Amino acid sequence: MRKAPTILHLDMDAFYASAEQASKPSLRGKAVVVGGLGPRGVVATASYEARVFGVHSAMPMAQARRLAPNAAYLVPRFAFYKAISEQVMGLLRELSPLVEPLSLDEAFVDLEAGGTAWDEASARLVGAKLRADIRAVTGLTGSVGLAASKMLAKIASEQAKPDGLVVIEPGTERALLGPMSVRTLPGVGPATGDHLRRAGIHTVDEIVEAGEDELVRLLGKAHGHGLYAMALARDERAVVAEREAKSVSVEDTYDVDIHDRVRVGLEVQRLADRCVRRLREAGLSGRTIVLKVRRYDFSTLTRSETLRGPTDDPAVVREAALRLLEGVDSTGGVRLLGVGVSGLADFTQEDLFAQAAGVGADHAVEEVADDVPVAAERDVVVERRWVAGHDVRHAEYGHGWVQGSGLGRVTVRFETPDSEPGRVRTFLVDDPALEVAEPLPLVEVMGSHSTTRDGFHP
Repeated sequence: MRKAPTILHLDMDAFYASAEQASKPSLRGKAVVVGGLGPRGVVATASYEARVFGVHSAMPMAQARRLAPNAAYLVPRFAFYKAISEQVMGLLRELSPLVEPLSLDEAFVDLEAGGTAWDEASARLVGAKLRADIRAVTGLTGSVGLAASKMLAKIASEQAKPDGLVVIEPGTERALLGPMSVRTLPGVGPATGDHLRRAGIHTVDEIVEAGEDELVRLLGKAHGHGLYAMALARDERAVVAEREAKSVSVEDTYDVDIHDRVRVGLEVQRLADRCVRRLREAGLSGRTIVLKVRRYDFSTLTRSETLRGPTDDPAVVREAALRLLEGVDSTGGVRLLGVGVSGLADFTQEDLFAQAAGVGADHAVEEVADDVPVAAERDVVVERRWVAGHDVRHAEYGHGWVQGSGLGRVTVRFETPDSEPGRVRTFLVDDPALEVAEPLPLVEVMGSHSTTRDGFHP
């Protein structure tokens, strides 16, 4: 381990919910829950105001509604969150070439590798400036932990929440970890935690007291040795700048089991198209098509087919996924479907053929991208047009967001990130003056007021 707290861990505070509160003035200071709103939905993020009622991430949405019936419940806007995340990650990459994103709202940074910090004082200054820059660029807050290892930096950022900065000085780690729960250590989930509890081990100090041999006996050689080293505050894991994607996949869980075989096939085609869009956004292609089916009894089947070469052609992926579906018994109903592509590459067979023939690959991709979606996808888009929390624009009233819809009506609150809480109005769902809109930036870009309000383009 290094001798200075130059590993930084950033964790944005209640990221999805905070982004929604910043975007919607009427929700600031109020309980907000973001996640799937159907009967089988789960909480993605809850604002700190909602957490007071016991709501937390990964909780069934039905339970969250019982705990906080008056909270605002919104469907995630992942493209919006991703755009904000890119702004934050850009700030981190200014500090060091070694940035290891863990998710949209969390990352490690090796400050020593970037030459931006070399001791506690310089690391603390970098952490404070980063928090200020994040607030200035995004309007949101993040918590920063600084330590000599990744494990301790993450623990520090957790202690800093919300909107704080904690530095763990080298030499103080053992005293800090000792009284903490074993669940604090990486790799100790519910199952391992229960196993240790049954052995009378509840704290990190008790892991050390039990000794390495006892940990190996209880948990096995690899896990036992690793956990004992963590309890002694030994963590030599390096910050890894890039993690190569092994697969790209999409999946949907359905509120009601699908029994119609034709409908299942149409859903698989729709998922295949979404998966290809993600592939292309990442500039990738793949050879192996994977189909995932979770049936009514929660049994999960996975089938795969490997092609002769990598592809990002939606027709090819759709056809392969449908062939895989033919071998799956969906009798009794399907509750989840997923389509993925693995064996990733940064080129396709079509690219190679185009280069050999002197044809521009961009032109070929453009033609495929204009394919008309399957009929089922068009129907789904119409049905889900007015999604709770998503952005709309009215010809007369301007920008707003959907509070809810049903019985042929849609309720919209008209407000923007820099306005006062707005008024609520209700329209017919087919009102021609109302249309889906792009999210607005949370912080106005200087000198571009007339253009940025038309959409979020950081």
